[in-house]
Amino acid sequence: MTLTAQDGRSIEGHTSNVSRGGMCADMDEALMDGTDVEADITLIFDEETQSEPLRLSGRVVWCTSVDSGYQIGVSFKPLDDETFEYLTMFLRYLDDGEPVLRIPRESTLDKRFG
Repeated sequence: MTLTAQDGRSIEGHTSNVSRGGMCADMDEALMDGTDVEADITLIFDEETQSEPLRLSGRVVWCTSVDSGYQIGVSFKPLDDETFEYLTMFLRYLDDGEPVLRIPRESTLDKRFG
């Protein structure tokens, strides 16, 4: 996945969560909140096969440091019908049909935050 910022800077990374509304990306560089970006998302099928990139316009809504890199939240701008269909196809490929196992959280703030 590549994010291209409005200043022309391109940053390579990996998506850790993608939906119709946006994504979370693990990146080596930070981007400021409010930065308009073009996200080129590519499906990797195996070492030698990948899809054509799907380009989605968005805006950085948050950025936080994690370990030695950054996680960046991108909200997608409204999609035209064709792009919406392509994104839906990408998401179907990513969804293997298995339910996501969630770790139960404590039910009160006092228990969670002490």
